[in-house]
Amino acid sequence: MQQTGIHIAGRWEAGITSIENRNPSDVSDLIGHYGQANGDLLEEALNSARQAQPTWWAAGVQKRHDVLMAIGTELMSRATEIGELIAREEGKPAAEGKGEVYRAGQFFTWFAAEALRNQGDLAESVRPGVEIDVRREPVGIVAIVSPWNFPVATPAWKIAPALAYGNAVLWKPANLTLASAVALTEIITRQDIPAGLFNLVSGPGREVGQHLVESPLIDAISFTGSVSVGRSIAASAIGNMTRLQMEMGSKNPLVIMDDADLDLAVSCAAGAAFGGTGQKCTAASRLIVHESIHDAFVERLVKAAEAFTVGHALEADTQLGPVVSDTQLQQNLAYIDTGKAEGAELLCGGERLERATDGYYMSPAVFSGTRNDMRINREEMFAPITCVIKAGGYDEALNMANDTEFGLTAGIMTQSLARASHFRANARAGCVMVNLPTAGTDYHVPFGGRGASSYGPREQGSYAAEFYTVVKTAYVAAGEPL
Repeated sequence: MQQTGIHIAGRWEAGITSIENRNPSDVSDLIGHYGQANGDLLEEALNSARQAQPTWWAAGVQKRHDVLMAIGTELMSRATEIGELIAREEGKPAAEGKGEVYRAGQFFTWFAAEALRNQGDLAESVRPGVEIDVRREPVGIVAIVSPWNFPVATPAWKIAPALAYGNAVLWKPANLTLASAVALTEIITRQDIPAGLFNLVSGPGREVGQHLVESPLIDAISFTGSVSVGRSIAASAIGNMTRLQMEMGSKNPLVIMDDADLDLAVSCAAGAAFGGTGQKCTAASRLIVHESIHDAFVERLVKAAEAFTVGHALEADTQLGPVVSDTQLQQNLAYIDTGKAEGAELLCGGERLERATDGYYMSPAVFSGTRNDMRINREEMFAPITCVIKAGGYDEALNMANDTEFGLTAGIMTQSLARASHFRANARAGCVMVNLPTAGTDYHVPFGGRGASSYGPREQGSYAAEFYTVVKTAYVAAGEPL
């Protein structure tokens, strides 16, 4: 039973207090107790990071490449092992956990190469005898606050560019998934890096998180979580003019047009709505369906939802695991009641399920007869619940898709090139999918949204440099001629 949850200044700490970590598939399975930091430990981590960061930057691009490549290679080689750990503590099926860890490794190996590509520019000055050099340098100390739904992949796509571009890191993971955080930290800190360059500071948001985002020693904060917490972070960080990058809520639409391949549309909708038990920021929770195919689509979607095998995350035939916690389950069931109260028709699912082990199991739910102004179509539920909205035509469907405060992903199912092109140009979302699920993105291109979904520069790919580096322009007077 592990009891480590804090790594600062190159060493593991027991913490001031500890919390339990239990398996949502079987609450009798105690994974471990994990230490919690306080303000004093956090200050020590901050000071050690401040000392380590210049050494890491001075080590050069080859060193950073080699370290990141080693981290990524180990993650990929241990994908099955760590993937099962994710399944055990977060509840996603083991195959999905394995895929997440492998993808996390790809983030590190891609940014290993990106460390070598961090090249500057030379420019001619408008003044004779002056040379101009433009280059990127580390922003400094980066605070990373990550969620529980992708406990290895999400921090990986933040930590990898932070280290690649020469920064130090303080990582505050979600308390629900500290076993995964410890596993990733062990791999990173085993490398030949300066003590204090990478710090794991687990703890309650009201103390550790708040102290972290208010600290004048933090140069940048990368956060993934809820809109309410994101707004609180922004309000706390503005006093220090701290650089911010935030990925927050979503209410992703998938538009199903009358010319769509119906089998493909149902497959994409069901996978995007219920994959990961609906606990994805890219989940399709609003299905906007053309009225001429509405009934046929809904009939097939219900059959697809009812066909999912819900079970223990480590069982081979499980397609949907439990939700992550009892708190999340109760919130999900409350949304089922809300939908009914608003007049939506619950066609299937939405019930707590009993299995051989005591866990937080829930059947995937489909609502029909919904309106875009209902709470279940306005608020991010983070649940295996999707809502069908009937649309009279393409223009109405597009307007519905855009009628939200969020704008992370949006998708359309159609065989019309004209409609697909128009939707791609006019959907107010950071990521647009055509004849694909709303969930599922690549690791080498930018990721992020609009509106309340995102704030600050994009994550992933070469666009990550906009957040993790600062641009320096140097003017140099030419010497005397030879």
